[in-house]
Amino acid sequence: MKRNALWSFFIVALCAVLLVGCSGSNKTSDTPNDAGGKEDSGSKTLTIAMGTDIVSFDIHDHNNTSTEAVHKNMFDYLFIKDSNGEIHPELVAEYKQVDDLTVEMKLVEGVTFHNGDPLTSEDVKFTLERVATDDKLREYPNYKQIKEVQIVDELTFNVVTHTAEPSLFHRLSRLGSGILPKKYIEENGWDHFLQNPVGTGPYQFKEWVRDDRVVFTPFENYFRGKVDEWDEVVFRVIPENSTRVSELLTGGVDIAVNVPPADWQRVNDNANTSIVQETSNRTIMLILRATEGYPTSDVRVRQAIDLAIDNGAITENVLKGGAVPTRTRVGPGNFGHNPDLHETYQYDVEKAKDLLAEAGYADGFEITLHSPRGRYLQDSEVVEMIAGMLAAVNITVKIEFMEWSNFVEMRNANENKDAYLLGLGNSMFDGAYAVDWYRADRFEGHTDYKNDEIEELLALSQVNMNPEERAAQIQRIEEIAAEEVPHIMLHQEKINIGVSNRINWSPTSDEMIYVPTIKRK
Repeated sequence: MKRNALWSFFIVALCAVLLVGCSGSNKTSDTPNDAGGKEDSGSKTLTIAMGTDIVSFDIHDHNNTSTEAVHKNMFDYLFIKDSNGEIHPELVAEYKQVDDLTVEMKLVEGVTFHNGDPLTSEDVKFTLERVATDDKLREYPNYKQIKEVQIVDELTFNVVTHTAEPSLFHRLSRLGSGILPKKYIEENGWDHFLQNPVGTGPYQFKEWVRDDRVVFTPFENYFRGKVDEWDEVVFRVIPENSTRVSELLTGGVDIAVNVPPADWQRVNDNANTSIVQETSNRTIMLILRATEGYPTSDVRVRQAIDLAIDNGAITENVLKGGAVPTRTRVGPGNFGHNPDLHETYQYDVEKAKDLLAEAGYADGFEITLHSPRGRYLQDSEVVEMIAGMLAAVNITVKIEFMEWSNFVEMRNANENKDAYLLGLGNSMFDGAYAVDWYRADRFEGHTDYKNDEIEELLALSQVNMNPEERAAQIQRIEEIAAEEVPHIMLHQEKINIGVSNRINWSPTSDEMIYVPTIKRK
């Protein structure tokens, strides 16, 4: 009886295997969360494993690179940067500089949103004036330079700035210039849009299961022609490094971000996967409180913390060469880059102790260090090593690891304590975006750092139409910040991504994961 039952089970299992084998190469899993979501190399579902979930579908209310990496597939920009950092029109067909304050632009004809509404100048006005006037939005500081958008006709408009704006085209080539559908939002409301977002990009929204996955499908009426390489694109949220790597090795995902150094050889040795690398435009740093009452309000304390951290040991031992030490956020390829501050660092434990003694902290003190886990390459290991280094100068570090969504909420609410680990990219590739993080009124109640010379240089550089002079002004801001260390620069990350051998793709320094560039072999 037992033998007959076992034989029956074997027959049923064999039939199931045969049915799966005959099911067709285009079949996709209904549950993209499963490791076996793609049943063969011909599947037209692309699955990308991300370390964190997106923040929001409000393209104006975040400045998160990993979120923009997803959004870029849904929202086209007015302008776009190529792999060399050169800026070209995207939704704009033609444009001309009328004067220092005005640029006339004309949209590409025939562009439609995912809901079928045509793209018009009204949508551009609605989008840019929203982000340029609402100071509660996270992207407001990067677009407040725009005074108004004047509509000329259905496709033609003028972008008018308050003053001369040398970074205008850089600003219009990042997420805040992804055009929103005015009519759709006004008829349905913001809450509806955030649950059912539409853009003009090559892929359209299907679903978002928070902290689990975002799913896109091709937009049939994309103005450049339907992108039919993939029938479905799934961005899976997998915070644990080991799980992301395992999913890649077993075929559950096609791309896995932030593969830790310990797994590089394992991924490369696997017959079906490999590691691809690129230098990122992201700098990892510690953001310090300069607020009165915090030890870090004393510049000597900030300098001591900087001197106590051995950046070279971090990049060599923790990151295994997966980063470059730096003292500036404005990396190579960015306007205003200061080469004297790149690929260098300061490390001097004895000098750090002397500075702490001068500041009245010879016996040390305790600080709280917030950190995300799984957002950046080896982020938890990095902060743990920093805690050990600071212990050598009698600074006790209490590490608070946080889920990414909670970490973002903490920052937005100005509830940060002494310090937190943050990685900042620069999709503008203009140093103006980076050094604006030292602007006092922007971070009042958050870091409370202020330097009068920086304030003056910021005011001058933001209206200076002479490239050489503006570059020198930005470089000077970098030098002051490197001396006063309101943010302790650690390293410029390298992008380390695991990919399936069934796809052809190379990452770019801006960290965008633009699906139309990902091809099946």
